[in-house]
Amino acid sequence: MRHNHPHGPVNTIHSHQHHIGWNNAFPPVAKAAPGDVLEFDCLDPSCGQITPDWKAADLARLDFGRINPTLGPIEVEGAEPGDALRITFLGFQNNGWGWTANIPGFGLLADQFKEPALHIWKYDSSLGQPAMFGGMAAVPLKPFCGTIGVAPAEAGLHSVVPPRRVGGNMDIRDLSIGTELFLPVEVKGALFSIGDPHAAQGDGEVCGTAIETQHKVTLKLDIVKGANLNMPRFRTPGPVSRHLDEKGYDVTTGIGPDLFTGARDAVSGMIDLLTKRHNMSAVDAYMLCSVCADLRISEIVDMPNWVVSVYFPRVVLD
Repeated sequence: MRHNHPHGPVNTIHSHQHHIGWNNAFPPVAKAAPGDVLEFDCLDPSCGQITPDWKAADLARLDFGRINPTLGPIEVEGAEPGDALRITFLGFQNNGWGWTANIPGFGLLADQFKEPALHIWKYDSSLGQPAMFGGMAAVPLKPFCGTIGVAPAEAGLHSVVPPRRVGGNMDIRDLSIGTELFLPVEVKGALFSIGDPHAAQGDGEVCGTAIETQHKVTLKLDIVKGANLNMPRFRTPGPVSRHLDEKGYDVTTGIGPDLFTGARDAVSGMIDLLTKRHNMSAVDAYMLCSVCADLRISEIVDMPNWVVSVYFPRVVLD
């Protein structure tokens, strides 16, 4: 369905026009020409299963076969293997609520947090005001979609969980308004899909979920002929963390010969700091880190030990 929009005529892809996983045999739900603007009415990653009245115990009845639906695929006219698909994010319209969960068996510290936990967020649908985490934290919002990709050349059905060369579940929080994302095309027509909308996320998404929500996402598709990208790349329109930088950061580190272990140690250190300083539960601190704290590799050359840091924005709790 086409309608008018500030960016011109828009083709809307509706929430039922989704698929689970990646498969280059999925038939396209629409075609687009280079330069076309499309609007995607993205479902939340639970595919609408989680509702605002859910409690932590309800997570036991999640149907994981429906997790992370992506809308599409969109056949882009003229896209060929070796080209890049350029996606420019123009706008996000939110419905004003979302969820963050600790799902047993999932997340960086799954061995430490074995019980389900769930926080339901309600916030200004314009995303102009921070979202409240109880009475203790106010998280600035920055909308984006975690899963953005094109179909892989390899035949068959591929899981939506891991990211891959052609994009997918990358969970890069800076793929927000104004950013241009370039994806390597592996099949004729590219077969573009998008989903997993987030209202906010820290770099790392350490508990496995961000502020998961529903978005209407407006974007433009273009082709860069013969780009021959090995991996996705993107360009942002300006600073990426100014919404968090106002009052500085508290930072914990993990140091050792393994980056994954370093990340776990740094996050554990931040959870300890937050629980002691702010009298919050460990699982609340874990989920809060997932939606607003940033994991960074601070040093990876001074062998044999590397440094991973967690930056927690003080503006959230001050």
